[in-house]
Amino acid sequence: MAKSYDVVVIGAGPGGYIAAIRASQLGKKVAIVEADKLGGVCLNRGCIPTKALLKSAHSVHEVHDLKSLGINVDLKSLDAGVAVKRANDIAAKMANGIAFLMKKNKIDVFAGKATFKTKTSLDVALTDGKKEELEAKNIIIATGAKYRSFPGLEHDGKRLIGAWEALKIDKLPKSIGIVGAGAIGMEFAYFWNAFGVEVHIFEMQKNLLPIEDTEVSVEVEKAYKKYGIKISTGVEKVSAKNNGKDVTITATENGKVVEHKFEMGLIAVGMTGVVDGFGLDKIGVQVDRGFIKVDQNMQTNVAGIYAIGDVSGAPLLAHAASHEGVVAAEHIAGLHPHPIDKMNIPGCTYCQPQVASVGYTERALKEKGIEYKVGKVPFMANGKAIASNEAIGFIKVLQGKHGEMLGAHIVGTNATELIHEYTLFRAMEGIDEEIFATVHPHPTLGEFLAEAVLAAKGRALNV
Repeated sequence: MAKSYDVVVIGAGPGGYIAAIRASQLGKKVAIVEADKLGGVCLNRGCIPTKALLKSAHSVHEVHDLKSLGINVDLKSLDAGVAVKRANDIAAKMANGIAFLMKKNKIDVFAGKATFKTKTSLDVALTDGKKEELEAKNIIIATGAKYRSFPGLEHDGKRLIGAWEALKIDKLPKSIGIVGAGAIGMEFAYFWNAFGVEVHIFEMQKNLLPIEDTEVSVEVEKAYKKYGIKISTGVEKVSAKNNGKDVTITATENGKVVEHKFEMGLIAVGMTGVVDGFGLDKIGVQVDRGFIKVDQNMQTNVAGIYAIGDVSGAPLLAHAASHEGVVAAEHIAGLHPHPIDKMNIPGCTYCQPQVASVGYTERALKEKGIEYKVGKVPFMANGKAIASNEAIGFIKVLQGKHGEMLGAHIVGTNATELIHEYTLFRAMEGIDEEIFATVHPHPTLGEFLAEAVLAAKGRALNV
């Protein structure tokens, strides 16, 4: 006999489990199917464990800076194995927390792989070898993403690895080449460099973090060069080969073909949706360039079938997935959720200096011919930043002619914590006068959020 539900969610990552909880809160009978671990890639092999590693890396740099603060200590040794174990232990502990949330919200959890039988039914091959059939009025697909590869840039899981394998390396190589300077490549570069690995980044675009504002990318590049990380940007025809005992990364640099040898290579050239192997073609769900097509309510072209998170396309971010899960659940419940403004989803990179942004880059505004003013203030002029030895970076805002915020870009310590105010400001469609009228506490890094907006109007008081 099939088990019947109002909503079944396929995938228990940050989109899937949040969608399940919200649907349960709205009175729906809910089940969730997960083939791997509760929490998905983000919790188990992505967001959380990588941040644990980055904490270790940042602490290394802080120890080096302690003498300037009057604290005389020596760094005795580094143990990547301890850092990696801590990261994975944290992920496991948090996965237990999600299991608790499932029980608390009366959500049935099925450990196994779901396959569409019809538009309203799923066959589930359980990990214990048994089978279940689930029926649901609504099904939410939250299967996430997998590595994208290109000819010459394939992962083999041995010497040519992706981010998931990188998290398992407890004995670090002496050298590693990283292909791709997005968030994944940049974060691992920071960790490995701090723990003594020779790191070389290859990026086909002209700048590191190519989707960020150009000035931000340049600021991060300066910091990475000071760390001793080698950088090759604007390269062409990049390929990586596992030679058995080492790796060769070949690239055309300034018109010349150059070969570089490393112990290992990280391939970080993007992700694509997990859309194969569970019967989407059988029920007619439309897929476009590796991702499921959805409308503003996260519904596919098939009534009652929704897709959220990475499988539904950019931006491939955990916080976007969670919000999309809420939208899908509320739409199923007959509510009218506010459509997601993808231009108001902040992006964050947790290297040092951190990077956080929301809205347009200056480059995009120029391409679109949109009128704007720039307000930019450096942290080296901020008292709290100087006192805390965190004066690298700046805050940059792009203001429209009516005082609206078109884009905001922060590079520096705690950038990922500071971006929230600007994101809320944009969501509320605020104008600069409202920030001027808001008293920001002193001394804080955050007071320069207002200072940057003042600078765009020619009214900066401390710069």
